[in-house]
Amino acid sequence: MKIVLFLAEGFEEVEALTVVDILRRADIICDMCSLEAKEVVGAHKIKVCADKTIEDIDIAEYDGLVLPGGMPGAENLRNSEFVINAVKKFNKEKKIVAAICAAPIVLGKAEVLEGRDATSYPGYGDEMGNCNYLEKITVKDGNILTSRGPATAIYFGLRLVEILKGKEVANGLKDGMMLKFVEGELSK
Repeated sequence: MKIVLFLAEGFEEVEALTVVDILRRADIICDMCSLEAKEVVGAHKIKVCADKTIEDIDIAEYDGLVLPGGMPGAENLRNSEFVINAVKKFNKEKKIVAAICAAPIVLGKAEVLEGRDATSYPGYGDEMGNCNYLEKITVKDGNILTSRGPATAIYFGLRLVEILKGKEVANGLKDGMMLKFVEGELSK
């Protein structure tokens, strides 16, 4: 499995880096790919060095793509013809298309959410096209996975692992990352 996670200036650091970390813990190749220079500055002024730029990749080599939110990161992704074309191509080929927080607006522009279940950060539903908007941590409809925001990034990453490598691998990570412990403590 090989996933590309697109980074645009102003991306949400928690969402991007959490997903990359979780996928790599599951031995899934996840390339951070910048739209421009390798150094990308997130929404909270954290500089990240991407693995590649869009000029360095062959998009056909990937089994899925991930779009982190953040502003203006999600808008920059939405304004990228390369990203829009990749979303359309992956959706047509039934490859994984995953977006979190504000990034489902990219899926709206690519017109891949028509009549499908999806979610996003509150307030972005109107920019997602004619989808069935749900207020859930993660929403999977076919090959498309969406999630709400920074606090849901771990669950979003684990859901991707579950889709790509199975529930057992995702549960093993959940144990190893102490998420089951935290959930148990919160339920007391």
